[in-house]
Amino acid sequence: MCKNILVIAGILILVLSCKNNQNNLVSHEIIPSPSKIISTDGSLLVGKNLYVIMDDNSIDANRVKSYIRGFFSQTFQTENLPKQSKDGFLIYLNIEQGFSSEAYNLKVDKEGVHISASDYAGLFWGFQSLRQLFPPEIESGKRPDNLELPFVEISDEPRFKYRGMHLDVCRHFFTVDELKTYIDMLVMHKFNVFHWHLTEDQGWRIEIKEYPKLVEIGSQRSETVIKKNWGEYDGIPYGGYYTQDEIREIVKYAEDRFITVIPEIEMPGHALAALASYPELGCTGGPYEVAKTWGVFDDVFCAGNEKTFEFLENVIDEVCELFPNSPYIHIGGDECPKTRWETCPKCQLRIKEEGLADEHELQSYFIQRMEKYINAKGKKIIGWDEILEGGLAPNATVMSWRGEEGGIAAAKQYHDAIMTPGGYCYFDHYQSEDVENEPFAIGGFTNCEKIYGWNPIPDTLTADEAKYIIGVQANVWTEYILDLPHIQYMVLPRMAALSEVAWSNSTRDDYSEFKKRLQTMFMRYDAAGYNYAEHELE
Repeated sequence: MCKNILVIAGILILVLSCKNNQNNLVSHEIIPSPSKIISTDGSLLVGKNLYVIMDDNSIDANRVKSYIRGFFSQTFQTENLPKQSKDGFLIYLNIEQGFSSEAYNLKVDKEGVHISASDYAGLFWGFQSLRQLFPPEIESGKRPDNLELPFVEISDEPRFKYRGMHLDVCRHFFTVDELKTYIDMLVMHKFNVFHWHLTEDQGWRIEIKEYPKLVEIGSQRSETVIKKNWGEYDGIPYGGYYTQDEIREIVKYAEDRFITVIPEIEMPGHALAALASYPELGCTGGPYEVAKTWGVFDDVFCAGNEKTFEFLENVIDEVCELFPNSPYIHIGGDECPKTRWETCPKCQLRIKEEGLADEHELQSYFIQRMEKYINAKGKKIIGWDEILEGGLAPNATVMSWRGEEGGIAAAKQYHDAIMTPGGYCYFDHYQSEDVENEPFAIGGFTNCEKIYGWNPIPDTLTADEAKYIIGVQANVWTEYILDLPHIQYMVLPRMAALSEVAWSNSTRDDYSEFKKRLQTMFMRYDAAGYNYAEHELE
């Protein structure tokens, strides 16, 4: 009932915003908010035949054109059309110099729609804004009669070059089609990075040809703890993994939408699934079991064993081939207990031979050694802020999750940092204080208003240091998230609020104005079939 009331209210807002109630003119309820919008008198009558006009058949140009035609495939006639028929809707795509990366200009006038940018990503994001000039039902392939678009000119560019959404598929597994839906959600909100968390204590999810046991053994756990009741299990075997062909399919799907997929291969901790598959890689030799509970475990990769590095280098070889367009490999680096290393003869010998002070410097040795190998493959590493321990690897990017301190420390050392502090960016937190009526979550409280008001560039940084804060990311850990509708509920509409932080350069001091635009976005979610937390408008 509440959702129906919101939908009706949103429709009334749209109707009132129209210049002519007989037509379908919509107000500019775009999320994330563009840098500049200029409205002029008049409107474009949208014909039923779609023409995407661009004299460019490069790979990226065809990606943009194919996406537009595909998006409108149920809405317009797009195939076998006479050239620019009378009932035409023309979208002109132009590559021009003078724009910053991913920036665009969008103009609707009597001739049609003109989108200009210096790169194809800019054209793509420009179309996402055009998409939001249409009535929400366009998301389901429907269109009203006598459709018109208001004359408008939009100039826009992103605030950050890295705008990320993470998903953990290890605690709970999600199909290829579900991941494609998740990527579609990123596209709607102009995020350009999908951080794919692929290995964990509770499951190894990526096929590695060199090590078949990783999916034969490591992708399966015998049962799963029930909520937070340690010692109480469901008794149901659980597993799943992605074949290399499926990995390529997801990477291509994202690439066709100008989204970079960054794989995460955890090291040196969170490695129980790998150790269960190849116990010789641990300090004790096992036996090990794929974890049935959540948390942090003492058994990690042995830092004194050369076989560990041989294994990880071979894994990285295959990962780099599967993710050719990602400039990064995320290596985790977080929550690595030193308990086993403290008593492991091989690890202690490594500390002595390398002249290291302690186990923290051993972790730094581990990370820096793997970074050198990954750099040689033409990639850079990202790690959680624990990689600062014992000395930061030379070319590493820090992902600051334990508050903002890690990002500040990295920026002051002139290292790139991505802000993802738990208090603002962990979308596995509750988004209402009425937890009794919310889906079960890990804890915490993070709502849209809190995210919307966040500034990811701390005041403690100088202007020069602030340049090293290259972006933001939200993380979706799935210990207590079992299916796609639950993911969508946890992510939407918080993703909309974060998209304003990540993209919009305008000052975010009017949350009520954002909520007005969010009403229209809710109708888009409904049309697209997405689940969401409707109480964010209360």
